[in-house]
Parts: sequence; C-alpha cells; structure tokens
Amino acid sequence: MPSHHARLSKSSLKQLREEVLEANLELVRRGLVLYTFGNASGIDRDKALVVIKPSGVPYDKMKPGHLVVTDLDGRIIQGKLRPSSDLHTHLVLYKAFADVGGVVHTHSEYATAWAQALREIPCFGTTHADYFHGPVPVTESLPEHEIAGDYERNTGDAIVRRLRDRSAASIPGVLVANHGPFTWGPNARTAAHNAVVLEAIARMAFLTTTINAEANAIGKPLHDRHYLRKHGSAAYYGQTKEPK
Repeated sequence: MPSHHARLSKSSLKQLREEVLEANLELVRRGLVLYTFGNASGIDRDKALVVIKPSGVPYDKMKPGHLVVTDLDGRIIQGKLRPSSDLHTHLVLYKAFADVGGVVHTHSEYATAWAQALREIPCFGTTHADYFHGPVPVTESLPEHEIAGDYERNTGDAIVRRLRDRSAASIPGVLVANHGPFTWGPNARTAAHNAVVLEAIARMAFLTTTINAEANAIGKPLHDRHYLRKHGSAAYYGQTKEPK
C-alpha cells in the first residue's frame, strides 16, 4: 500500500465516512431512494481517496464502517464489502472535475422520468435558476459496445462529454439517458442537497408542461439574476456568518 495511504489520518477518514453516510441517509429521508437504490460518495483530495456506499447494503443497516475506501483507480484501500457498482462513474467525475468533492446517484421518480424520456429539463422558473445556470442536460444514449464494455466508466465519460462546454459548478447535475440523475457538489452533503433540489425541479417542470404544454423557459436576464445572486463573487443571498 502506498505510504501516503498508510499515513491517512484516522480522524479525517472517520469524518469523511460519517459525512458520506449522512449524505446517503439524506437521500432516504427525502424519499429519493427505494430499498438499496442509489449511492453517495465523497473524496479526500489531499489523499486521493474516495469513500462510497457499499453495493446492495440496506440503508437502515448501514454504518460508517461499512463504507468502502478506494483510490482513484478503484482499488479498495479499506473495507470488507464491495463498493457501489457505480463506483467507476463517480471516479470519472472526480478525475474530470477538480472542484467536485461529492457525487450522488439516485433513481428519483421525476428526474428519472425525464432521463427515460431523453429530455433535458428547461428552466421554467426561478427555483431552477437558483441552482442550475442553464437547463438540466441529458446525456446521449450509450452505444451497444459501450454498454457491453466498461459500462460504468463509459457512463461517466458520457456525463463528462455532455458537460464539455459547461462548468460542473454551474450545472451541478445531469440526467443519464434511460438511467437516472447524477449530482455533485464541493462535498457529499451538497451533492445530496443538489439531488433533492433536482428532483423538485424535475417534478415542477413535469407539472408545468402538464398544465401548459407550450410553456417557455424563462428569459436570460431573470435566469442570470437568480443564479448569480446565490453564486459567484457578487452573490448576496444568505449570511456571511452563522447567526448566534
């Protein structure tokens, strides 16, 4: 085992395990997962180690020690269980986007429905604009040889290709065609938060198009105003200090 892995602080690893477990449990609390569906992970960038949910373990039985620690090549560093089957999709995203610190995948109903319909989610209103600086994109369907090959890694590559001309910070999630949503953020907690928000956006967009099939996306000035008041150097939403 490489020496920098051996020197991994027990306290920092314990904290990351707890953060990733909490992100996974947040998906359950918010109704985004059923049974063992979905997964959340987090990365320690200094040590280049990823903590991820184990494959097929029920959420109500999961403890921090059950989470699996891997390196960025997917080699297990700590843990007795197999990591999530989506591990290599997460790893592709961590390698491609240096500012991503946590990744979440769910099969939440409305976001997955848009993914199955192969439709991006237009920005119909300011709730969407607060989080995504543009529509929620959908990837291209994988060709047969990529499905038969290294499927999970190819799924990650499809996400990266879809975001080629976009910022992963300004578009914190994507719909994988015929599969479901992946979201991310600077840490696992924020990635889970973005998964919850994406499902709400997907539901509202579905209701909007049901009420008015000819509804149009909001204009760029309103979209920019809402996004930029929460993001970037000129953001003014929220507090600079926690209230006492």
